[in-house]
Amino acid sequence: MSLFRNIVLTAVIAGLLSGLLMTVMQSFSVVPLIIAAETYEHVDSNGAGHSHTAAPDTAAGTAAPASAAHDHAEEAWAPADGLERFAYTAAANALSAIGFALVAIAIAEALGGFGGWRGGLMFGIAGFLTVSLAPGLGLPPELPGMPVAELGPRQIWWIATAVCTALALGLLAYTRSALLAALAVVLLVAPHIIGAPLPPSHDTAVPMDLHARFVNAVYATNLVFWAVLGALSGVIRERFRAGEEISTTSKELAVR
Repeated sequence: MSLFRNIVLTAVIAGLLSGLLMTVMQSFSVVPLIIAAETYEHVDSNGAGHSHTAAPDTAAGTAAPASAAHDHAEEAWAPADGLERFAYTAAANALSAIGFALVAIAIAEALGGFGGWRGGLMFGIAGFLTVSLAPGLGLPPELPGMPVAELGPRQIWWIATAVCTALALGLLAYTRSALLAALAVVLLVAPHIIGAPLPPSHDTAVPMDLHARFVNAVYATNLVFWAVLGALSGVIRERFRAGEEISTTSKELAVR
């Protein structure tokens, strides 16, 4: 029971701190680009106005559509700019970070633990490669007003790519077999050979340089987020582990 409690506390503390850091970074680097892209939303070929507003990228690493196409008479609810938007983004980032931390800690415990901040950092970099970079090679983060493929196929491809990348990194890091290493390479490249779902059209009013800056900002903030999340998880978990060992030793001495 103590082990489970300490794992949860580690995930909560590391997730809250890294999620808040992520939100602050997004406020200065990602959100301004999203707001700038919203000015390029245009009228479609039928003359009907539509909007593709997007919430700031969360810890998952992409900008998720916040609403479907709609007319100007009735718009979907969205948090107001400023403190409200910051608060909702911080909450989403913190919850995502706690979930990611729980998964990372559980995997680390099954493999023998982080071993300190360096091991946690390595897990964090692996998380960035798995959740952000590898899926982003086929499905880069999108700005408002950019065409996208259907949601279902995109989700399937994203999940498959993340799973294949995680398995490949695990095989490369924890096995010494040449055959398994070859399998890891196949897993890394297979989703990209198959290819991500493409939108029916690539026409957009959003400037390419604005999108390029947005993609760079998303990857940069996510890299820092994952590195901090992993390192914090490693440090905090080792502190709790030291306490668990002292408690166990004390109980053994008391029995004797």
